[in-house]
Amino acid sequence: MNSATSAPPLQPRTIDEVVAAVRTHGKLLPVGAGTKPALASPPAGFTAMSLRGLSGIVEYDPGEYTFTALAGTPLRDVGAALGAHGQHLPFDPPFAAAGATLGGTIGAGLSGPGRQRYGGVRDFILGVRFVTGAGELVRGGGKVVKNAAGFDLPKLLVGSLGRLGAIVEVTFKVFPRPRAMATLRAVFPDLAAALGALVRLGAAPFDIEALEFEPPGTLSIRLGGAQETFADRLGRLAAFVGGATEIVAGAADGEFWRAFELAQFAAGPGLLVKVPLTVKAIPELDPLLGAAGARRRYSAGGNLAWVAWPGSAASLDALLRSRALAGLVLAGETPNPLLGLTRGDNFRSRIKSALDPAGRFPGY
Repeated sequence: MNSATSAPPLQPRTIDEVVAAVRTHGKLLPVGAGTKPALASPPAGFTAMSLRGLSGIVEYDPGEYTFTALAGTPLRDVGAALGAHGQHLPFDPPFAAAGATLGGTIGAGLSGPGRQRYGGVRDFILGVRFVTGAGELVRGGGKVVKNAAGFDLPKLLVGSLGRLGAIVEVTFKVFPRPRAMATLRAVFPDLAAALGALVRLGAAPFDIEALEFEPPGTLSIRLGGAQETFADRLGRLAAFVGGATEIVAGAADGEFWRAFELAQFAAGPGLLVKVPLTVKAIPELDPLLGAAGARRRYSAGGNLAWVAWPGSAASLDALLRSRALAGLVLAGETPNPLLGLTRGDNFRSRIKSALDPAGRFPGY
């Protein structure tokens, strides 16, 4: 990325202004609040188009558990509106406290600890309106299904990084927020013991809200539900997991998970990188990350790694390729936010050609 020589960002205030900008301006990268700076810095020859001016909840029906909002709406505003009705986005979108927007979260394809039980952002997006590279305003999903390209457009835009179009409006489904939360922290003597417990938990009937692993041997296991049932549930969970355990409950539980936010984890120099993987990959990958001085955390039951990498993007790219893994850089200096092995290039190229035939948005 090359933000040092980029022109000042365009700042449309309405959907019509976004359409006009795409049709007349040329090379654009749609961006949100810039909480993932590696994804918000346009390549050479492109100009950032900030969609923060498109903000506000358009429609919210608590009885139907759905809302529609403009793409630049901050997640914290959405959280406040939903919270007033005892509801939330259960996939715990990251960087909410830092000011992240709905559109930026969709474009980056990011989900937080709640993905363990409820699924990720792609499982909650119902509808979308976006501007294609041809300057056409297209609607997909939701109550009105208009999908001229034959794709599931809402899910297609999850993780698209602003390469397929400029998201301007989204519709999400929401869930009731659990009345109370508590977390069991279990400490094991080494990586193998902790991963063994992680695998057992993945198949156990405990209705786990979140399951995070911090090397070398700490699991954080979150439960939600009625306060009066926690003592029994946590007792059974502790007996099943084994290891030295600590219970975090009440206000302390919320404080603990707020400190787990990626904005805190990413503090400091270097790169912040999302690496999809499986539990089977961790025993060989983790020692390599540790030897390089990287801080790391494994989320969603070991199916995702967050890596705070102290070295260059090139060195991490080589490491990921050696393990047949891919990575997405969210913060830090990198010529390309996509690291490691990429998959589905032919399919992605066909979609790109259909939605952005003139190449008005950056390529992958």
